[in-house]
Amino acid sequence: MGSLPSDPPTGRPPVLSPSQVSSYLAHIGLPPSFHPSASPVLDLAYLTTLFTHHITAIPYENLIIHYSPSHAVSLDPQTLFRKIINPPGTPRLGRGGYCMEISLLFLHLLHALGFPSAYTVGVRIRPRSADGVPSGQYTGFVHLVILLTLPGDDSGQRYVLDAGFGGDGPTQPMPLVEGLVHHNSVGTQEVRYSRGWLGGKSRFVPPGDDRRLWIYEYRNGVEKGWNAFYAFDADFEFLEGDFGVMSHYTSTAEASFQTRAVLVVRFLRGEGEDGGVRVKGKVMMAGPVVKRNLGGKTEVIKVCETEAERVDALREWFGIVLTEEEAGSIRGRVSELRGEE
Repeated sequence: MGSLPSDPPTGRPPVLSPSQVSSYLAHIGLPPSFHPSASPVLDLAYLTTLFTHHITAIPYENLIIHYSPSHAVSLDPQTLFRKIINPPGTPRLGRGGYCMEISLLFLHLLHALGFPSAYTVGVRIRPRSADGVPSGQYTGFVHLVILLTLPGDDSGQRYVLDAGFGGDGPTQPMPLVEGLVHHNSVGTQEVRYSRGWLGGKSRFVPPGDDRRLWIYEYRNGVEKGWNAFYAFDADFEFLEGDFGVMSHYTSTAEASFQTRAVLVVRFLRGEGEDGGVRVKGKVMMAGPVVKRNLGGKTEVIKVCETEAERVDALREWFGIVLTEEEAGSIRGRVSELRGEE
């Protein structure tokens, strides 16, 4: 297991300023007792509260690919901050981003809050069939997760935070422990990390079990079999330059599912039995269809026929407000809804 730094390895100051951190925490609704001014203990309870507030305030969405004049994704942290975080007193636009946008901004928040060990790794996913089930061989690197150890924890236990996988992403920080099963908050879904190899087209001959990859798996009920979503090497750090290459492909290639369909997921916040927050459900948009899951069966609540209907649905169900220029910039793209022509 690789060692993690107890202090920032370069000694550079955090990317986000104290005032930006304050705006960030206000945006996600984190209670004042969890703000740096209150000197909270940075334990697992803190990390879980922070993560829950984050994923229920900042949606997964790829709208910049479809609804922007440039159709270009920037991973510059200051650009991401201006896009996603609204300063107190300004109109809330409800924007988020897709995996690399959300997780890289969240990484900078973690560093600023006192989690210097946080780092990122690249992830290979399995493509989904028409019914949404992952199947077949792993793709190239198109996703990322954050790993960290808790400050002051000498055990070396690492936790995985995936703030940008969408509706099937983990809804809590997950310890990197093989086979440990977690209920994933919504419905009957359970998730875990197993260890294994890519298989398929991989020609790598493993030198030993210590080189096995970590596999994020799910099952939709205890009577169901486990299925794999994605795989990663927890000891091979990816840098922001690596994600820039990944993001360029993901946001521009015709073969990328991100360029073919509008995708939005918003986790819904509820109150837990302990008085804290929990994920109580989710609302999802895939192309023209809006669905909702409040802990039971997923239901279709809207099928959009035109762009005007979809722009209204983004506002009503996700709190996302597009400008007239943004809404019109989808014209001529494969993802545009044209109604009856």
